[in-house]
Amino acid sequence: MVEQPAFGRRLRELRTERGLSQAAVAGNDMSTGYLSRLESGARQPTARAVAYLAERLGIDPSEFDEPSVGSVAEALALATSAKDDGALRKLAAALELSPAIDPTLRWQALWMLSGDAARRGAHQEEADLLERLVRTSEELTLPELRCRARARLARCLRSLGEIPRALQAGHEAYQLGRDYKLAVQDTSAALLALVSVEAEAGRLSDARAHADDLLALVTEITGTLRAEALWSAATVNFRQGNPATAGQLLEQAIEEFDSSADLVLWLRLRLAAASLYLQVTPRRLGDCRRCLDEAEPALALIGTPLLRQETLTLRVHLAFEEGRYADARVAHDELVMDDPKLGYRDRIRLDMLHNRLLILEGHVRQGSQQLRELAERAQQTSNIDLAAEIWRALAEMPTAGDALRSDEARS
Repeated sequence: MVEQPAFGRRLRELRTERGLSQAAVAGNDMSTGYLSRLESGARQPTARAVAYLAERLGIDPSEFDEPSVGSVAEALALATSAKDDGALRKLAAALELSPAIDPTLRWQALWMLSGDAARRGAHQEEADLLERLVRTSEELTLPELRCRARARLARCLRSLGEIPRALQAGHEAYQLGRDYKLAVQDTSAALLALVSVEAEAGRLSDARAHADDLLALVTEITGTLRAEALWSAATVNFRQGNPATAGQLLEQAIEEFDSSADLVLWLRLRLAAASLYLQVTPRRLGDCRRCLDEAEPALALIGTPLLRQETLTLRVHLAFEEGRYADARVAHDELVMDDPKLGYRDRIRLDMLHNRLLILEGHVRQGSQQLRELAERAQQTSNIDLAAEIWRALAEMPTAGDALRSDEARS
């Protein structure tokens, strides 16, 4: 018999790999409550439950078994050298079975697992791992590890839209960098996280001051850190109403950064530029399309589901801005059916576009009301900059009056 918690962990993994909800797997002969308790490890599965779930998932019951994981040290060595999904699963299993492990090994395992969760776009899983990483860093007391854990947590919480908690983690990371005079790499990583959260919270003067501090730190540096600093400063300048400066900073990052240093960042810089060109006035749609086309070869090589969804999201927005509303609707619906892994901001902006399409399609009351609800929700979670963007979009809908008359004519 497969034992808990390994069974629950494997069941959840197999279900999510197939993009199935708990209700879909439970079917008619098992309650979702029971399935949830199995996944959490709160209930030991019966032989009948194992057989039923294997049938629902279309697998052999033996696939619920997890191979012997050995020690965390062994699993960590395997995962470090291989970095495949099987090795990472073994590492996660070994970590769960070894609560009293040496904190240094635990920190390394959590760092690797949280990075994998980020790559997959599993933001909540990443946040849970990073919370544990922060606690482990406190056991170790090393300021560098305490700073790194909080900087990564701040960025993850921003992706989840949890701005107050992200601000706290970002401030703590930067304070550690300053108090202990940590290396430029650590202090800059903390500043990168803090600036991104402050910009999202609408604290643009603070974000600009910290972005200037960040650029001063990396003046003599080339490579990944400098490219990210330029990107961060570009974001703040754009939100402060300086699109020309933002474009110059981002184009400088693209020009300076070599794809051989980090192909993922090289791709992301082009996605960032495409996003900026979609938002400036007047829109630079040709430049947006060029950046997306440049990104495609890299996407074919290293594209994760998250990167593919981010790219498709930009193509949806491009179709909308070009007036290809039918194409935008088809691409939007395809995207939302594909288990979106997008961060909070991208998901809200996609919802915003959906409701703008509804208005243009004649459903003014529904689209307008849902846009208002989106804006209010963003305000309540302290995503002030995002809320302002939604209110502007609602106010600027060019054909809302005509659509309203069409809506009233049908009712």
